[in-house]
This record gives sequence, structure tokens and C-alpha cells, in this order.
Amino acid sequence: MIGVAPPAHDPAAPTTAHTLPVGAPTTVRAYVAELLRRHRRAFGILLAVNTVATVASMVGPWLLGDVVERLSEGARELHLGFTATLFTLALVVQAVFVRQVRLRGAMLGERMLADLREDFLVRAVRLPPGVLERAGTGDLLSRITTDIDRLANAMREAVPQLTIGVMWAALLLGGLVVTAPPLAPAVLVAVPLLVAGCRWYFKRAPAGYRSEAAGYASVSAALAETVDAGRTVEAHRLGDRRVGLSELRIKQWTAWENYTLWLRSVLFPVINLVHVTVLGSVLMLGGVFVLQGWIEVGQLTTGALLAQMLVDPVNLILRWYDELQVAQVSLARLVGVRDIEPDAGDSALEPDGRDVLADRVRFGYREGVDVLRQVSLEVAPGTRLALVGPSGAGKSTLGRLLAGIYAPRDGRVALGGAELSRMTAERVRSHVALVNQEHHVFVGSLRDNLRLALPHARLEEDRPDPADARPTEEAALWAALAAVDADGWARALSDGLDTEVGSGGHVLTPAQAQQIALARLVLADPHTLVLDEATSLLDPRAARHLERSLARVLDGRTVVAIAHRLHTAHDADVIAVVENGRISELGSHAQLVAAGGAYAALWRSWHG
Repeated sequence: MIGVAPPAHDPAAPTTAHTLPVGAPTTVRAYVAELLRRHRRAFGILLAVNTVATVASMVGPWLLGDVVERLSEGARELHLGFTATLFTLALVVQAVFVRQVRLRGAMLGERMLADLREDFLVRAVRLPPGVLERAGTGDLLSRITTDIDRLANAMREAVPQLTIGVMWAALLLGGLVVTAPPLAPAVLVAVPLLVAGCRWYFKRAPAGYRSEAAGYASVSAALAETVDAGRTVEAHRLGDRRVGLSELRIKQWTAWENYTLWLRSVLFPVINLVHVTVLGSVLMLGGVFVLQGWIEVGQLTTGALLAQMLVDPVNLILRWYDELQVAQVSLARLVGVRDIEPDAGDSALEPDGRDVLADRVRFGYREGVDVLRQVSLEVAPGTRLALVGPSGAGKSTLGRLLAGIYAPRDGRVALGGAELSRMTAERVRSHVALVNQEHHVFVGSLRDNLRLALPHARLEEDRPDPADARPTEEAALWAALAAVDADGWARALSDGLDTEVGSGGHVLTPAQAQQIALARLVLADPHTLVLDEATSLLDPRAARHLERSLARVLDGRTVVAIAHRLHTAHDADVIAVVENGRISELGSHAQLVAAGGAYAALWRSWHG
């Protein structure tokens, strides 16, 4: 067949996700099988109800065939009372059970969709932090939004409807074999045409839908990046360039949309031709069989009606199978996170001490491009270390390695002699915490936002008597807020800790949101902290006051601070100057100022 060619692949617009993987066919099949096992009882009931509805639908053609047969035999009186009663009863049964089929199919779909959403969320939050940090914004958002939306229809209707269609078609064919056996082969006349059309379509459709989904992800990425960096785009007059990039991505995406639409425009006429062929072959062959005396007129009537009824299940199967081609791509993108080992570390590996060590560490985000080069550093327990240096020198990257977010390409990063890359993420987080300028206020009460960080936190409904634990928890939450100078505005809230915050609730300023993030840090109580611009959203005076308050709370803990304000470095025990991916200077504030090197130059320029 000649038609629209698939769009050429543009290296700038990848058609597959390079950060989070797309699930392999074996992974998708295993997950679908797991879903079916979870809901096998509901699935069995759906099949049983559908069987009753389909059998009831065949009563009408059988009764009509019987009437035609009696008329052909010259019957003068038909006595249709019993026939009418049976037909009415069959219609009632069919109506009741068809309603049950739709109701139970929708319920089953919603339950499977809920399972899918929950499984994706649980699996995603268990991924290694480095994987999530490297994930592209557009790809991640498109999986959570677009792919879930595409799957919603498939889970609610496609899976149950496809199952219903297959059983419906099988029962109708079975009914045709029972009532008019010679007509059953007539249905097979259209099979080669159906197989040829479907093979042509389904050979091209999956790749087209995958490329379409990846194209939409690249559109989302381009738009999200432009919005996030809106001020930078405006300041550097990059608007035309970003608009041009967005238009290119949209053009590539719509090209794949047009390609998949063209595929469907070829398939659907083939399906219509199949229906005409089935009915025509049954009538033509059936007419010959009647003339030859091989079947009765009533059998031909019943067979023709059953063949006509095959139109609906075949359309149902192909329609929802086509829908599943789109859904399969989205499902593969969602279950792709299952191909990432969420916790490959040794759960029994425990640090023997609190000293932090980086030994000849090399690391880069891209193959062959190192951000850190042969970095060695030792931080004694309780030390306050400040990392300073020009932008892009590798300070934040080194901080993330020390926090166990990334694993080094070469060398090792260890805590108490245990390599962080070999420890489970949960184990690392129990010892080391990273706080940066990114923060999030969850929808809910201020209390719930803080309780996320409590190691022993439990939901109120899980407690036998919530009032028993409230005083101790209440005091801990207020103490954490006081430690970050947030208790003043928190007490002024209308409902105190029970005030609803986040989207749709009380609006918090960026500074207040950052204070909540720091209060969580106090509640989590790790012995080692990595702070990367943790007070960046506060004005210098408020930030200075907050850092002094935190200093009292964090006394005795190991603190690694990426210092963008040099007063943070001034208060540190040790300062490491990072330049071009290496540590060029190491010492106290007084020692480095006296040395007259890079840090001394930064200090003089900062003080004017």
C-alpha cells in the first residue's frame, strides 16, 4: 500500500526516552498478567455475565429462524404466544446483563487504573534520587499526565471491552456452528482480507504511536523549559529562538499525529469491506445451500442474522485493540520504571562511624565529560565544611556525591568506611540529608507537611488514640518551627498547625515554604547534612539570622554547605575552594585569607 511515509527521525527530537526507560514487552506483559491476577475474581464474573448476555442476544435470531422455517413449510397457524414470551424474556435478560457487563467492566477498569497509578507512584518515589534528578522535566510530566490520561480510557473500557468482544464473537461463531453448520465456513472467506489489513496496520502502528508519544514529550519539555527559564529567556532576548524550537517540536509531533491518523484511515475501510464480505458470502453460499437442500430456510435466516451480529464484536475488538496500541505505548512508558532497580544496595551495610571521605572521585553527567576530576576530601565528624568557588566549578555536584545522590564514575565516596553507592537509599537518607533551594509544600495541613519528616510518623487514623501521642508530637513540631524562626507566623495562622496550606489552601511565601523544608530537616535529625543554597529565598539579613538559629540546632552534626554567600564560609571550620572540578585550596577562613589565593580574592571582592 502506498501512502504517507513516517516522518524522518530528527536527532534533536528523540523518539524514545533517554532518561527514564520505556518498558520492554516482557515487562509490560508481566505487569498486565499481574493486574489480571489481582482482579481475577472480578474478571471471571465479567466473563460469566457477558456469556449470559450474549446467549440471550442469540435467542431472537433463533426464534425468527424457527418462524421462517415453519412458514416455509406451509404452516397456517403459528401460535406465537410462547415465542413472543420467550423473546420478551430473552430481551429482558439481555438488557439486565448488558447493563451488568458495562457496570462491572467500568468498575474493573477503574480498579485496574487505580492500581496502575498507585504502582507507578510507589515505584517512582523509590527510584534512586540521581535517576529522578536526571529525568527530563517534559518526559516525567508527560508520563504522569498524558500517559495516564491515555491509559484511563483503555483501563476503563478497552481491556474489559476487548475481552467482551472476543467472547462475544466466539459465542456467535459457536451459535452459527450449532444452528447452521454448513454456513460456518462462509465466515472464513473474509479472514484473509482481515488478516492482511490488520497485519499491515499493526506492523506500523506501535512504532508510530511510540514516536507520537515521544514527540509530545519533547513538546512538553521545550514548553516547560521556556516557562521555567522565562526571565532568562526575556533577559537574553531568546524569545524568538525558543518559539522557533517549540514550533519545530510541534511540527515533528503533528507529523507523527498525521501519520498515525493516516494508518487508521486505511484500516477502517478494510474493516467495512470485511463486514460486507462476511454477510455477502453467508447469503450467497447460504442461498446455494438452500437450493441444494443442504440447509433449511430457517437455518439461513438464523445464520444470516448471526453473521450480521458479528459486525459489532469485530468492530469492538478492532476498535479497542487499536486503542490498546496507543495505551500499550503509554503503559510501557509507565511501567518502564520497573526496569530500573530501585534499591540495588546492601541493606545490611552500615557505616562504622560518621566521617565522610571522597577518594580520587571523578564524575560527569555525560560520557567523556568530567565535572569533577580526582577530587579527594575528608570531613571529620562534627565539622562544618563550606564549598566555595565560581559558578559551574562543581560545588553542587560534589555536594550531591557527598549526599549519596550520585555515584562517582571512578573513586569512591564513603561514610564511616561504607561506600554510599553500595548502601540502600533508605539507609543513606537515615544518615545524610540534602537540602537545596528546591522545596515543596504538599496540599494538606501544616502539621502533615512537617510530620513527613518524623521517622516514627504515623497517620492519625492508624493510632489507637491520637490524643495520647499529640502533646509530644506537638512540642516537637513547634520546636522545629522555632529552630528555623517560623513559629511566629505559624502561630498567627487561623488554625495553627491544622491550617490547610498548599494549592487551594493558605498561600505561603517562598521564604515560608523554605522554612518548612528546613523544619523538616530538623525533625528528620540526620547526623550529616548537605546544604545547597538552603536559605537562598530569604533576604540576606533574614538568612543570616536563620543560619545562626540553625547553627545552634545543628551543633555537633557534620555540615557540608555549598556557600554562595561568603559569610557562610566565614563561619565554617574548613573551607574547600572548588575550581574547574578540583579542590584548589583547603583550610580555615583565616588560613586561606592569609594565603592570598583564590579564596582571598573572592573575600576581597565580596567585601568590596
